[in-house]
Amino acid sequence: MAGKNRKPLVAVLDWKTAPSSNSGVDIETKVLGKLANVKYFLTDNKDNFTQEILQAEAIIIWQNAIITEKSISKMANCKALIRNGVGYDSVDINAAARTGIPVCNVPDYGTEEVADHAIALTLALTRQLFSLDAEAKKPGWKLVAKDKLRRTSTLTFGVVGLGRIGTATALRAKALGFNILFYDPYLPSGTEKAIGIKRARSLNGLLKTSDVVSIHCPLNEETHYLIAEQELSLMKPSAYLVNTARGGIIKKKAVLSALHKGVIAGAGLDVIEDEPLKTKTEARTPNLIATCHAAFCSHEGMIEMRTTSARIAKQAVQGKPLENVVNDL
Repeated sequence: MAGKNRKPLVAVLDWKTAPSSNSGVDIETKVLGKLANVKYFLTDNKDNFTQEILQAEAIIIWQNAIITEKSISKMANCKALIRNGVGYDSVDINAAARTGIPVCNVPDYGTEEVADHAIALTLALTRQLFSLDAEAKKPGWKLVAKDKLRRTSTLTFGVVGLGRIGTATALRAKALGFNILFYDPYLPSGTEKAIGIKRARSLNGLLKTSDVVSIHCPLNEETHYLIAEQELSLMKPSAYLVNTARGGIIKKKAVLSALHKGVIAGAGLDVIEDEPLKTKTEARTPNLIATCHAAFCSHEGMIEMRTTSARIAKQAVQGKPLENVVNDL
């Protein structure tokens, strides 16, 4: 416990092998003021955090840092584990609940950015931007990609998961002229009428019908490998797959194989199972556009995300009710 003359610690935890932050804690320090000391930590071992981290009263977690039951059981002072982002699959939320530690996230900071990124990947694929760029930089170019260029008003854009980001993406695609179809078994009937789109009653139905399939569901036991060999085989050979959600929703081996074999026409992946790509062979997969888990990024979004995380940490230190608790406490 923090002594009378010692401020509580708020730890900002990042993953050493692939850090997400620039190591600054200026925003967090400004929000917390004199209530706590804020310190940035890099770690490369999910089960061997330093005693200083384990003694923190609140821990803000960047996307690559993994928090397991073994570490959670040693967090004697922790009043909140706060995921700096939407997804919280890197935190064992059930173990935290058993220990009495709330897990919180920031569900609304990157909605616009991720939706924009999904549309950017979609247009890069349907308008063959990278192929055209490469061709235009050759002497005496030829329009070899012309047969692959698509008119959006003739295409069906399938959205898997119609939450905040899925809805924002669907509305953007609709504005561009796509015909929108979504699959989300957890939404009530009539949702489609509220925003003027169509509903698929099964994932398989959406996969068979869509020209673009855009993934926007969380990663959990139900959605792990939601898209694998069987699902990819249902898609049109001319269809594109876009993922700006979580890498583990799509089986990496299956999608790379599908691209090599021409099972689908292309994929735009901001997130990849076991990211980043591990070999030159993976990186050279045909018709693959990959970005480095950057869909959530913008200057404005980062400020919004960090401010919200710091505000929740402040609530924890003050013993106030917490925002955005995702585990059952």
